[in-house]
Amino acid sequence: MTSPAPRARTDSPGARIAAEVAAHTGSNFHGQVVLVLQGGGALGAYQVGVYEALHEAGIEPQWVIGTSIGAINGAIIAGNPPERRLERLDEFWERVRHRQHAYGGGWAAMAATFANMHTYTNGIGGFFEPNPFAWWGMHNPLGVEQAAFYTTAPLAATLQGLIDFDYINARHGRLTLGAVGVGSGKMAYFDSREALLDVRHVMASGALPPAFPAIRIDGEAYWDGGIYSNTPIEVVLDDKPRRDSLIFSANVWHPQGPEPETIWQVLGRQKDIQYASRVKSHVLRQQQIHRLRHIVRDLAEYIPVERRNDPAVKEMLSYGCASVMHVIPLFAPRVDGEDHTKDIDFTPSGINARRQAGYADARRQIERAAWTEPCDELDGVVLHEAV
Repeated sequence: MTSPAPRARTDSPGARIAAEVAAHTGSNFHGQVVLVLQGGGALGAYQVGVYEALHEAGIEPQWVIGTSIGAINGAIIAGNPPERRLERLDEFWERVRHRQHAYGGGWAAMAATFANMHTYTNGIGGFFEPNPFAWWGMHNPLGVEQAAFYTTAPLAATLQGLIDFDYINARHGRLTLGAVGVGSGKMAYFDSREALLDVRHVMASGALPPAFPAIRIDGEAYWDGGIYSNTPIEVVLDDKPRRDSLIFSANVWHPQGPEPETIWQVLGRQKDIQYASRVKSHVLRQQQIHRLRHIVRDLAEYIPVERRNDPAVKEMLSYGCASVMHVIPLFAPRVDGEDHTKDIDFTPSGINARRQAGYADARRQIERAAWTEPCDELDGVVLHEAV
């Protein structure tokens, strides 16, 4: 087992970012800042607003973890220096927004229907377009890299122009992207700390079947990590060595909601539950584990000094640690009129509404700075829910 992680050095990049947090929020926090981004298609506009608020407050994440659209937003953030990140995010979301501004006249429901029909039949510019091979029939053997209703070749070109993978691989920060092996059925996390990343890793994290085709990397085909675990917060909570962390988790699906009364509403509620991925239960489990780690740490004080060097005792004590992880969950609010097709709502109004909501939610949490408040010494994971 690994030993408890040392505190960040005062001259490290992490310490400099922590100093920025302290300067702008009144915090004396001395750990890493982490941004976790859930998958959700067009709902990812909320995450842009969250990052915008962090950026304005001088809080730049050292580590970005994302799945699906969260992987795309995250790679754009991690793949550019801080002064260019918002510009690049703006460019991506400008490319993928619908160009038609008045579907169906003034009736909102009809306008949404026409927007969705346009997406189904034409795709989204700079993102995906119909796959002509799919016209041959659903039973035609195309191979896993072609078996999809759309091709994401436009997205590959878009990302190549917006993300500097040399910057990522030079380890100016850390980027982790979630995907799932098509054959193995196992979750995989592509991590810039462990390997060199390129556009394929971002594409694999967003390869949601059956709409998008699998992406092959080193011989294995991968699909969107969201079909296995759409909220990759466990990555940072399980990371080794453990470090004090301030974790902003931008979630776009609703784990709780009213009972649906129509089949149409059932489709929406089912999707929310499926992709919310038990965010709170993950955190509650980690709270229990990290509390035990703090208890093991404190038990060391009751063991005579001469016994602590015994190999067996040292092994047991290595399970303890003093790290504290503050989790700031942010949940995108519902937009008026949204339904189960909300994740393909690339209309200007939908994108703008969700981005503004993300900005407002993050600003409230930053101003609140709940991570500066005292907490129980046995708490290893502290959840700061919105009030």
